[in-house]
Amino acid sequence: MKNKIVIIISVLLIGIFLGGVSFYLLDELTGRKKAYGPSTPPNVPRQIVETSKAFTEIAGAVSPAVVNISTTKVVRRDSSPLFDDPFFDFFNPFRDFKAPKKWKEQSLGSGVIVSPDGYIITNNHVIEQADEIRVILFDKRSFKARIIGADPKTDVALVKIDAGSLPTVRWGDSDKLQVGEFVLAIGNPFGLSHTVTMGIISAVGRANVGIADYEDFIQTDAAINPGNSGGPLVNIRGELIGINTAIFSKSGGYQGIGFAVPSNMVRLVMDQLQQKGKVTRGWLGVTIQELTPELAQKFGIRNAKGALVGDISKGSPAERAGLRRGDVIIEFNGKKITDPGHLRNMVSQAKAGSQISLLVLRGDKELRIPVVIAELPKDIAESAPGVSPEEAPSEVLSGLSVMELTREIARQLGLRKDEKGVVIARVEPGSGADEAGIRKGDIIQEIDRKKIEGLTDYTRIVSGIKPGDTVLLFINRGGRKFYVTLRPS
Repeated sequence: MKNKIVIIISVLLIGIFLGGVSFYLLDELTGRKKAYGPSTPPNVPRQIVETSKAFTEIAGAVSPAVVNISTTKVVRRDSSPLFDDPFFDFFNPFRDFKAPKKWKEQSLGSGVIVSPDGYIITNNHVIEQADEIRVILFDKRSFKARIIGADPKTDVALVKIDAGSLPTVRWGDSDKLQVGEFVLAIGNPFGLSHTVTMGIISAVGRANVGIADYEDFIQTDAAINPGNSGGPLVNIRGELIGINTAIFSKSGGYQGIGFAVPSNMVRLVMDQLQQKGKVTRGWLGVTIQELTPELAQKFGIRNAKGALVGDISKGSPAERAGLRRGDVIIEFNGKKITDPGHLRNMVSQAKAGSQISLLVLRGDKELRIPVVIAELPKDIAESAPGVSPEEAPSEVLSGLSVMELTREIARQLGLRKDEKGVVIARVEPGSGADEAGIRKGDIIQEIDRKKIEGLTDYTRIVSGIKPGDTVLLFINRGGRKFYVTLRPS
């Protein structure tokens, strides 16, 4: 009996031993990896390694030309007139209640060196109203900077430090940018010096963003945060293609949408600031607006591209050249116009006294019109209406109430006394007129290109409009004139 037990145990032990040996041999033969010990480095494709190295080299080449800008502004607040009363001297005869209270506000931004002798580009809002500007270089040297010039209309500023042999960044051609290109943003977000972020160009030619008067922004998803303002946006060749200016954010931080002023616009502004300390712009003398499909249909235009001329200033280059209200500008010196912002930037960058050529659509005809550009007058400004007329005697278009335009109303609206039309007294919320952007106080001067002298003309023309027809209105808003399409009920 004992011999059988011994034999059974021996067989079991031999089986366990043979099984372990077999498992080990099978593991070695099949090349299965052990779950312990140092791992083998991954086989990274050479292209990825080279791309990573390229971005490192770009950051290393550009970063020395990027600076941190800190500004200090002294804010003063006068004490309350209440403290002028001698009554307060009884409680504290040694306190100077009349002394104004003041404190210092500090802010941080970025900049980029564009010349070895110390010229630095940044944003106007970074240095605006600053009492002291301090520039810190990549090597930690600190300099006091002075303002050479600033242009709030593009949010570009030029400052100078007294230093030499400084590293610079090369200029790139922002007109050649393509959506999808890799870009790097370098700056001082939240005070974190020389932070580098990567992204792509999301869009070009962004206008009507509401950041500056003249907008042609590069949009990027490279992370831009407060403190990045004024820093460079560079391409994969390390060339300066834009100056980071603003972000679109509901939280105040990065949300994937940043804007940069294109380098070609920056360079034009910088050259004028460096030479004259200010920026002068070209002037055509037209009010322009977007050519929507509805407007294109009313003007008989098939291709809804270009800038629609809403009004022409008296004595302007446009008037002297023979432009008319209702013309559509489709080319400026051979360059196609895609939208009003595009044309506005081109005109502003044209030199005063230079002759340019406009290609204009007038009805179904194309006209080539030469125009001599003038300098933008200083007194051109948009005035806003400020009137609250009574309810109109009748409502003739869905959502609109109008009344006669008197001389007194014209004066209150900041218009000439001889202006003609009808005043919009009320716009019904949610109506078609409201959605079209028509406001109380607007003046209707034309309907379907027929002049409106007063309520009689208005009533007569509106009565002939068929239900469902699209109506073309010519609006005067405090001196700014434009077209609007509207569908009456």
